[in-house]
Amino acid sequence: MLKCFVVLCTLIVVNSFAQSNFNNKETFAPNFYPENGNEYRAGNGEPGAKYWQNRADYSIQVTLDTIAEKVSGNVTITYFNNSPQTLKEIWLQLDQNIYRKDSRASATTTASGGRWANTEFTKGFEINEILISNKPAKDYWVNDTRMKLKLEDALTPGKNTTVNIKYAFTIPQYGSDRMGRLKTKDGWIYEVAQWYPRVCVFDDVEGWNQLPYLGQGEFYLEYGNFDYAITVPANMIVVGSGELTNAKDCLTDKQFTQYNAAKNSDATVVIQSEADVKAKPSRTGTLTWKFTCTQARDIAWAASKAFVWDAARINLPSGKKSLAMSVYPPESAGKRAWGRSTEFVKTSIEHYSKQWFEYTYPVATNVAGIVGGMEYPGIVFCGYGAGGGGLWGVTDHEFGHNWFPMIVGSNERKYAWMDEGFNTFINSISVANFNNGEYKSSNDLASGNLSGNAFMFGEYSDGLFTIPDVIQQGNLGNAAYYKPAYALTLLREDVLGKERFDEAFRTYINRWAFKHPTPWDFFRTMEDISGEDLGWFWRSWILKNDALDIAVNNIEYEDRSNPSKGIQIYLQNLDKMAMPVTVKITESNGKSTLVNLPVEIWQRGDKYSFFVNTTAKVKSVEVDPFKRLPDTNRDNNLLKAGN
Repeated sequence: MLKCFVVLCTLIVVNSFAQSNFNNKETFAPNFYPENGNEYRAGNGEPGAKYWQNRADYSIQVTLDTIAEKVSGNVTITYFNNSPQTLKEIWLQLDQNIYRKDSRASATTTASGGRWANTEFTKGFEINEILISNKPAKDYWVNDTRMKLKLEDALTPGKNTTVNIKYAFTIPQYGSDRMGRLKTKDGWIYEVAQWYPRVCVFDDVEGWNQLPYLGQGEFYLEYGNFDYAITVPANMIVVGSGELTNAKDCLTDKQFTQYNAAKNSDATVVIQSEADVKAKPSRTGTLTWKFTCTQARDIAWAASKAFVWDAARINLPSGKKSLAMSVYPPESAGKRAWGRSTEFVKTSIEHYSKQWFEYTYPVATNVAGIVGGMEYPGIVFCGYGAGGGGLWGVTDHEFGHNWFPMIVGSNERKYAWMDEGFNTFINSISVANFNNGEYKSSNDLASGNLSGNAFMFGEYSDGLFTIPDVIQQGNLGNAAYYKPAYALTLLREDVLGKERFDEAFRTYINRWAFKHPTPWDFFRTMEDISGEDLGWFWRSWILKNDALDIAVNNIEYEDRSNPSKGIQIYLQNLDKMAMPVTVKITESNGKSTLVNLPVEIWQRGDKYSFFVNTTAKVKSVEVDPFKRLPDTNRDNNLLKAGN
């Protein structure tokens, strides 16, 4: 008789289920990867036996004209063709052309306004001479932010050639929040980036990667070694990517002594103080500051006579040392502002080096200026008005980029989630680590106090698999930063567990350090090391913009006259995403039970039921009681007794 009663109740429950958008066969379809692994990119996510990438070394000499606000000089690019193909042309990026009035960015990004809009126009790159293998280039053309150089002698596999370009450009005051100049009481601060013609990436995925620079989308660059020299007025300080190789020539005796002392000090050492800045050094003429940066994809620099300068030693896991430095104007000084910057830099670099992969540059420099936040190898630009938790956050974020995409060189121009999202994810772990959680928020990724799911996964949001320049500016924070970081947090803590995730994530970094991974290389590596088929996860979170809506549909006592005999709980997945589920059962006697259900409960459809032993009447049943999942409708997550 009891069995019949249970069947009857089950039928009633089934009939009361709502219409669902969930398709189990689509979510768990077997054919996730569009193609098999090959000799260039293996099926397990490793670089294949014949993986290759081209290389570009740069030698650059420029002069900063502080009257004309202009940089001029020349770059020699030595380009190595490591591909199996013969190249008949070389494509270059001319990023300064974004500031031309007739640029594509002026017609799109600037017209729409926002963070990356141009505030003034320049002539872009003024190209004065081009030599290929020391001979004048005969055939080339420029289109917006790209240049195509046709080679008179084709570049065969294993060979290299040189390209020498004389050029100049005017530094815009606000350069799309990537570069610019800030006027302070003691002089201009110049933050200079995208300052030399750069070779486009030629890879095994798309050949030449030639998407134009429009502002919101960032960069995809080849690795190589850099030697560069910056000539400036002698009363200025210059900092740049890599190591200053002629410090003795550029620094005063006092600065040189303090500079060397900082290399051996865990406490911050002042190299140039506020008083030194106010004293206005009387050095005249010019000085040339020389730098070298190895195995890097880019370089940037900054210069000013208004810099307060301090530094401290960075201790790396291998026993090697690096140098944390900060430069900022006197008005940004103080322990509530940039006076703690070097402490932030040091702690951030040491954490990421221990947690994921050792920092590879000899110096890590934080520059205060007009740029709100922008990253380059070994140097970042952060807003001069930042302080406290705001300065920690932007410093930690921009230096986190030295792992993504400076070490792991993904294509930012197409996949913002692979650099901004990955970086935001590692930031969430770093902030909890810093000074016993001094700036840890109660609303961070790992806290469970999450909001905004309805918008993030809604009709007007942009999915992660969207080119950055296509994403609406108002959606970029979610699509490029927060949502992918949220996805990785749940993958780490709710799907794989920290131990398996961390091993897989570290393996991904090690496999693809100084290489060019695709999304598929990342997916394959995470599955290979963790031992999980995660196609269902990548589909919903990365390739699509699926939403999650799990409902507690009903509960039924095994025997209503005796609640201690247990209950059957009925769940339903009403939307397209699948996730593991935690269910909390609270009884009238105060006892509570947590049941953790794997994602496989949804493999056969949108409905799932399970039995739970109880000791008394049930007060409530709640799905996702800690509010960790991206559930877009929490109204149906809780079912109270009698409802």
